[in-house]
Amino acid sequence: MLKRLLSNDLPKSIWLTWLLVAIFLGLAFAPFLFPGVKALSVAAKILVFIVLVASFDLLLGYTGIVSFAHTMFFGIGAYGVAMSSSHWGPSWSSIGLGIALALLLSWILAILIGLFSLRVRAIFFAMITLAVAAAFQTFASQLSEWTGGEDGLSFKLPSLLLPSTEFSDTPLWGVNLDGRLLCYYLLFVAAAIQFMMLLRIVNSPFGRVLQAIRENEFRAEAIGYRVVIYRTLSSVLSALFACSAGVMLAVWLRYNGPDTSLSFEIMMDVLLIVVIGGMGTLYGAAIGAVLFLWAQSYLQDLLRWASEASQAWPVLAALLSPDRWLLWLGLLFVLSVYYFPTGIVGRLRAHAVRADKAVP
Repeated sequence: MLKRLLSNDLPKSIWLTWLLVAIFLGLAFAPFLFPGVKALSVAAKILVFIVLVASFDLLLGYTGIVSFAHTMFFGIGAYGVAMSSSHWGPSWSSIGLGIALALLLSWILAILIGLFSLRVRAIFFAMITLAVAAAFQTFASQLSEWTGGEDGLSFKLPSLLLPSTEFSDTPLWGVNLDGRLLCYYLLFVAAAIQFMMLLRIVNSPFGRVLQAIRENEFRAEAIGYRVVIYRTLSSVLSALFACSAGVMLAVWLRYNGPDTSLSFEIMMDVLLIVVIGGMGTLYGAAIGAVLFLWAQSYLQDLLRWASEASQAWPVLAALLSPDRWLLWLGLLFVLSVYYFPTGIVGRLRAHAVRADKAVP
């Protein structure tokens, strides 16, 4: 049963298996294992980024397409929910309509970008997508009447998802059973379903063709595959999953703005997570998202503790100052790329292969 759920794409490493099980159980029971508003928000953001990064890996890792417009579709999904809830009211129907319109717009834009741009060389395609994403961010910032401009939009959700809605007066294991908890588990189920769908896509005959195009598109075209069609379909699927991740983010935050879902920094974060986890391995999206967002959220706290503990050495205390967290974060990623050139998943799988060969 588990093998079918994973589309026969098993971890192939005992260490990777235990790591993925720990991530799954940690996210499944995060409200009970890690109490507190910040911890729950970090867990929810990890769920969002698992879907976002996995959808980008479908483009980069499995098809070999470098696109900088991925966060544009992420922002479209977030704005779809924010605008529909703000202008049409906090009802399930308005949220559903907003999601449908966001998916439709993402589908249209992905087809247009794919058909008009995927025939050019990789570097030119990357530049075109970067220009389109920048133009869309400017467009969203200027339509203040609809999008809230630079201030963004704060909106309400149906009462069932609000923290003020309590389903029981008695906490379960110290956790209040309220709308916020329900919202988290909606995100968890949505992320799990979409991750399984992406696993099925990349392990289907369609996914095998994408990998063949990544390895040698001229050979793939020579044996009869329409490379442009397959690459366009890959772009469309990736855009739709990215749009869905944007919906998840907006539902959790109940706010969206240009810096929240459309900034170029988010695109860079996604690229880093893909490289750290391992390109062409959807499991890398989960592992990379957990490591990156944990470091991004808690590195300052760790540095503050280390700086206070090393007050006897002023130079060391200054280096460990929480204000220098970006320096240490960058250093950690440089080291991770240096020691894990194929990503964490690639390294663990290679170690498993060597271990199997060593067994007589």
